[in-house]
Amino acid sequence: MARRQYSTAGVAVAAAMLAVLSVLCSGHPVPGGFVPLQPHFYDHTCPQLQSIVGAIVAKAHAEDPRMAASLLRLHFHDCFVQGCDASVLLDADGSGRFVTEKRSNPNKDSLRGYEVIDEIKTAVEHACPHVVSCADIVAVAARDSVVLTGGPGWEVPLGRRDSLTASLSGSNNLIPAPNDTLPTIIGKFANQGLDVVDLVALSGGHTIGDSRCVSFRQRLYGQNNNGQVDSTLNPAYAAELRGRCPRSGGDQNLFALDPASQFRFDNQYYHNILAMNGLLSSDEILLTQGRETMELVHRFAANQGLFFEQFAKSMVKMGNITPLTGHAGEIRNNCRRVNHF
Repeated sequence: MARRQYSTAGVAVAAAMLAVLSVLCSGHPVPGGFVPLQPHFYDHTCPQLQSIVGAIVAKAHAEDPRMAASLLRLHFHDCFVQGCDASVLLDADGSGRFVTEKRSNPNKDSLRGYEVIDEIKTAVEHACPHVVSCADIVAVAARDSVVLTGGPGWEVPLGRRDSLTASLSGSNNLIPAPNDTLPTIIGKFANQGLDVVDLVALSGGHTIGDSRCVSFRQRLYGQNNNGQVDSTLNPAYAAELRGRCPRSGGDQNLFALDPASQFRFDNQYYHNILAMNGLLSSDEILLTQGRETMELVHRFAANQGLFFEQFAKSMVKMGNITPLTGHAGEIRNNCRRVNHF
């Protein structure tokens, strides 16, 4: 009799575990409201998600080759402020509860791709109303952008929900800046649970995309505008850059972060750094200001496969920065405003 009671208890425990697993796989909250992110979250509730995102991102990329880098950057700027919660997409709150992150120094006049996310959201809402978060759409669009330009793919863990607020101060202070010192950048990554390997790997996203003259002008003319070229910048490259980035004016003039392969995701970025052709100060200091970062630059330059593998791992890790799950936040109907507006 005792043996039979033990067996019954074991069956009950196993059944309970299976029930929890079933709930997780269905994408519904478990008691307590927390749902771990996992790639198959929408398999039953919105199986069309991946194909919808892929088709619209491919169309946007065909129309504008810069868009792939913009969508990747959008995900990065979202995750570093309040976690990966689509706060970066919110327009100004008419009630005055928060100020849009779109007005922050890192985002104003430079962050792009909002209209692509809007198009995806409209299509997804038509197929699966009020199921898929804007935060998850941003994460999948970033992955598809990397793949479209020749980079690695990865399974995107899903199940994020959308924030009800944005943080202008967070956007101004938490996102690494082009002129930050290496210790400052390492600290900003560490605040998000990302280590030095993640930092150097994710910086490799600069293998695609552009930067504005205002973001690196000080390297051409000195911090105090004294005309001195940054000693860690190739003089020939500096002379070329000066042609379209004058001492004053031309702030919005665009320059390829990796002119050797501007629209191809590869490891050329690290070769550029080794040749002192890193466009931003935050790129070149990976070689000049830290032994660990310098070693990683050499390793990723020597082995593109290694870079791709680590980039994918670091993107998954970044995508897991304090997501809203379960009953937290909401699923927005429109990515630019919270539902109760």
